[in-house]
Amino acid sequence: MSISHAPPSSPGPDISPIGVYGAQRADASAAPGSLDLQRLAAASARRTRVPRWLRRTTGPVLLLALWQLLSATGVLTADVLASPGRIAQVGWDLLADGSLPSAMATSLQRVAAGLLLGLVVGTGLALLSGLFRIGEDLVDAPLQMLRTVPFVGLIPLFIIWFGIGEAPKVAIITLGVTFPLYLNVYAGIRGVDAQLIEAGESLGLSRWGLVRHVVLPGALPGAMTGLRYSLGIAWLALVFAEQVNADAGIGFLMVQARDFLRTDVIVVCLIVYAFLGLLADFIVRSLERLLLQWRPTFTGR
Repeated sequence: MSISHAPPSSPGPDISPIGVYGAQRADASAAPGSLDLQRLAAASARRTRVPRWLRRTTGPVLLLALWQLLSATGVLTADVLASPGRIAQVGWDLLADGSLPSAMATSLQRVAAGLLLGLVVGTGLALLSGLFRIGEDLVDAPLQMLRTVPFVGLIPLFIIWFGIGEAPKVAIITLGVTFPLYLNVYAGIRGVDAQLIEAGESLGLSRWGLVRHVVLPGALPGAMTGLRYSLGIAWLALVFAEQVNADAGIGFLMVQARDFLRTDVIVVCLIVYAFLGLLADFIVRSLERLLLQWRPTFTGR
């Protein structure tokens, strides 16, 4: 029996997506006046990315340029506000003769002492009020009343109590630091999810174990936020404290400059205050990123 072999059929058209797309492109390229198809790129890939440090410095640089322009054209006179060039020169002179580093060291000592005392008092009261109901009944109401009193208005009373030395200055900084730290730590403790407490109890954790492994880690984000607020208020309190009977510090330089109408020295002191505040905030934010690695957060788009 013979077997007949059918002649091989000619290959059919390629109907796969790649074959169809390739044929269409070949036809389009062959046809006169046709447009070549181009691969579309993502919008984010086509967009030019500007470095973040450049975006963040653009605003201050433009502000300095406008300031210098107004000073050069005479719109801003020296007795109203000195030019940036003059302020830079005065700042260098204060650094060279040692008066500015000495004033910064004195102010940093005052802030450090007030901040340390405020941390101890504010955190201790928050733990007492947040962990125990009887502590809340005894502590929270008086502190809620005291925090509504402007701490700057207590400066004359502190001078009467503590004299005119370093004690009233440290006391006013301590008072300004205590309340925001207390409020945020207390809110952080009371904001811990009750289901986490129940889960810890079901695992056999003791009361101290719950506080150590559940409550305190849950309250840590609020504590770091309170610390950042406290640092800002500490520098604000220092400005007011050093305006009263100070014989050293950045505020003392400002008082002397005010008496002699030296706006350049005043602006230098304000810039130093701002720089020290930003440096302290950077340290706290770095500490926050280190301690809160377990909590991923939204960082913006």
